Amino acid sequence: MDVSFVQEDRYTFRIPRQGKMRTDAVFFASKPILAQLEREDYASLVQLMNVATLLGIVGPALAMPDLHWGYGFPIGGVAAFDPAAGGVVSPGGVGFDINCGVRLLASGLERRNLEPRKAWLADRLYEHVPAGVGSRRRDLKLNRKGLARVLAEGAGWVVRQGWGEAGDLEFIESGGRLEGADPGRVSERAYERGLPQLGTLGSGNHFLEVQYVEKIYDPEVAAVFGLAEDQITVLIHTGSRGLGHQVAQDYVQRFLQSAPRYGIELVDRQMAAAPIESPEGRAYLAAMAAAANYAFANRQLITHYVRAAFEATGFAPRDHALRVVYDLAHNNAKFETRRGRRLLVHRKGATRAFGPGAPDLPAAYATVGQPVLVPGDMGRYSYVLVGTKEAMEKSFGSSCHGAGRVLSRAKSKKQVRGRDLVRELAERGIEVRATSRRTVAEEAPEAYKDVAEVVRVVEGAGLGRAVARLRPLVSVKG
Repeated sequence: MDVSFVQEDRYTFRIPRQGKMRTDAVFFASKPILAQLEREDYASLVQLMNVATLLGIVGPALAMPDLHWGYGFPIGGVAAFDPAAGGVVSPGGVGFDINCGVRLLASGLERRNLEPRKAWLADRLYEHVPAGVGSRRRDLKLNRKGLARVLAEGAGWVVRQGWGEAGDLEFIESGGRLEGADPGRVSERAYERGLPQLGTLGSGNHFLEVQYVEKIYDPEVAAVFGLAEDQITVLIHTGSRGLGHQVAQDYVQRFLQSAPRYGIELVDRQMAAAPIESPEGRAYLAAMAAAANYAFANRQLITHYVRAAFEATGFAPRDHALRVVYDLAHNNAKFETRRGRRLLVHRKGATRAFGPGAPDLPAAYATVGQPVLVPGDMGRYSYVLVGTKEAMEKSFGSSCHGAGRVLSRAKSKKQVRGRDLVRELAERGIEVRATSRRTVAEEAPEAYKDVAEVVRVVEGAGLGRAVARLRPLVSVKG
């Protein structure tokens, strides 16, 4: 396909409908981000155009400014489908790490309280939260019946076991539980993979990071979120681990087999899809919701162990006072109503950015909008944004989910070969704990876009507004 686009305003670009596309494609970018897309031969934009070929798509296929190549759909992709018009659901539009997401905790500590114990806290966090490929908890004896309850009940199950507080649930997207989950739609292999992994970070770009609030941009909204300069925060980034990956793999194969029966022509097999209202589509959504609930539960259990690690470092609960600011999903498909139409909105490497008064917001945030958590890289900064009414109109209430990679893991390792990144980061005041030097090399700061540029585009396009910037002090990687 011809990847030619027109610039509608400073940060909005449109690819007009062509070939098998059923609608236009729209992406948000700046000159530096456009240059990166050009260097990758516009591969992620071709994927976005492929999304626009799917049945029942409503409005344009969208991509956030952290856009990069993914499986089927580009990472950063957003697309809505109408079940009443034969709209489809696609595992590639959700991602293999179902409900990969981010949770922000805010503490009662300031930077000066933490600095003398920073290295000790880094060690305690690494001990308390297993990380790495195949990481598992050996202190949690979860049987199949218990896991089925996790899949049905999400974060609430974890809280009811005593690993958290009832107030945590109020500040989790959808209360930490997606409706419609059916543990019976999850394969035995997915159960096997999920049993030992609840409460673990995993590998890749997943992390646990202790930060401080370096700058406040919007004092009024920051006060509502309970954020102040020099305050210690914690960001948790992980998802549904092997269980979610297995669910995605199982249903990609099922959808590839069923697509011809529904007359679905796939321009890319990675975009395997089924009608939302088909038996296959309904089964996937039930299994996806179960995996999403596992991810919510996973981040809740990690929160419990983060609190325990702070206490093991000498901070009493009344002192650290770690509370959930918000927990949001990056990889989901959810039913939402837009202008009277019930649509299934896919967000892959994108997050909700609901504005003031929108549904599904905690009551405490209803007047300002939803917190939007945007991690950067372990050497620079992350951002807290707030959703806007404009995002509700322009992007189905969606925004970016992070910085977005610019180097593959192999290229990142090659580029930093011979350097001691752990020492370099320590010299900048950042304690790193990881399973291997290879992991650190794969996640080097230069492997990612500068998240400040991504946030600049989000603000310029009206998809979110900056509230605070967070600087890393401790980073635990898988």
